[in-house]
Amino acid sequence: MEKRFMKGNEALAEAAVRAGMRFFAGYPITPQNEIPEYLSWRLPEVGGTFIQGESEIASINMVYGAASTGVRAMTSSSGPGISLKTEGISYLSAARLPALIVDVSRGGPGLGSIQPAQSDYLQATKALGHGGHRLIVFAPNSVQEIVDLTYGAFDYAERDRNPVMILIDGVLGAMMESVELPEMKEPSPKEQSSWSLGRWDGEARKAHIISPIYEAGLEGLNRSFGERTEGWKENDVKVEELYLDDAEYVITAYGIASRVCRQVIENMRKKGYKIGMIRPITLFPFPEKSFESLDNGKVKAIIDIEMAIPGQMAEDVRASVKGRIPVFEYGHSGGVLLDDFDVKNAVTDIIDKVEGEQ
Repeated sequence: MEKRFMKGNEALAEAAVRAGMRFFAGYPITPQNEIPEYLSWRLPEVGGTFIQGESEIASINMVYGAASTGVRAMTSSSGPGISLKTEGISYLSAARLPALIVDVSRGGPGLGSIQPAQSDYLQATKALGHGGHRLIVFAPNSVQEIVDLTYGAFDYAERDRNPVMILIDGVLGAMMESVELPEMKEPSPKEQSSWSLGRWDGEARKAHIISPIYEAGLEGLNRSFGERTEGWKENDVKVEELYLDDAEYVITAYGIASRVCRQVIENMRKKGYKIGMIRPITLFPFPEKSFESLDNGKVKAIIDIEMAIPGQMAEDVRASVKGRIPVFEYGHSGGVLLDDFDVKNAVTDIIDKVEGEQ
């Protein structure tokens, strides 16, 4: 494997190219601009197509068109741009078309700020368009994990014939780390032969229609989507669990927040605190079983730490523990970053409060 020192956004773009992505359409917005900038020169090198659309709405519909032909296609944006793309994402799901959607999250709501935040959890996991469709949502916490998850995301999208989302924040998009890049992949058009407009049938091409409109049998389609979602929950959950064997307190965090929390946990364990961590890597499907399996006779509290106020992932944490264990929240928002000193003090204060009430 090739090793490089790369910025998160650029590593994501390179991983997508190496995964066989050959069409990108998008529109500039901070803090994801390095992705389209990189792809503007990189895609032509491999025979791909880069388009800066006139808007986010135009861009997602260009992705719809490209995906219809079986080309591996993607777009990227940040919160306000993803909001504009949600109708198109719902149409992609309805038409059963694979694509990669990348959200490099910034502060919100509204125009918000250009600083990094984790403001888009609810949007990514529960509101990516009308109609109740769902996407697998990956949340890496390192540049290497950005590469690995992006490289594999297209396989998930084609397996399910459904878009997949990568959700990172502006810190991960801008930070630089050493990464190992995977080999170049060139998917064969024959892999999409059963559904794409560019499908092969021997040497002949037969008429084929892709449509998001189902005048009859829509309930059956939705039922199949529900079955697929249950399959994701059973087979596709990704989660990191740390020090849960003896944990009396469990911190949960994702993305860049989990990096800060890991340092805090390591330092506090050296001082005798029995703290563990659950880091969701798939935000949807959410790792419910990791929380359900916590022993409420041993774990005194769960501490949800996010760059969002109020905590957004905290809702899924509470739903998973079903009231068996108290859940506390700490975070910053609007572009204010977490640091290990503040997180340590917040965790210590929560532990002191819990211990004082017993």
